[in-house]
Amino acid sequence: MEKGERGEFVYTVKQHDLASEVAVSSEDSFPEVLATSRMIGLMEVSAARILKPLLKPEELSVGVGIDVKHFAPTPVGEEVRVVATFLEPDGKLYLFEVEVFDRAGKVASGKHTRAIVDKGRLMDGALSRMAKAQ
Repeated sequence: MEKGERGEFVYTVKQHDLASEVAVSSEDSFPEVLATSRMIGLMEVSAARILKPLLKPEELSVGVGIDVKHFAPTPVGEEVRVVATFLEPDGKLYLFEVEVFDRAGKVASGKHTRAIVDKGRLMDGALSRMAKAQ
């Protein structure tokens, strides 16, 4: 993978992507715009797609770090363009610049770090960790 390699896709914001949908009780009140948490998920997808050619059949990539500023709201029905740019490896980690744009301009930007892991080992570790907590 080369420094500067980019991955991007266009996504239409749906009702379930809105901050108002993140509420977990009637006490919560959030606006009807793209949720930061959902936007971060889209950023992760964009970076993960760049790593796909490096994966063996039993591997996947997982997010391990995110530092993002979300500075403009996007309403339901609008399209966002999600862009990830590979910056550099950091040991076993991969560092990306991530950005989101809508038709009015830049919505968010930041850095995202991913790791390549074995699927089985990841799930075994998660289950083992929970078993120890009982």
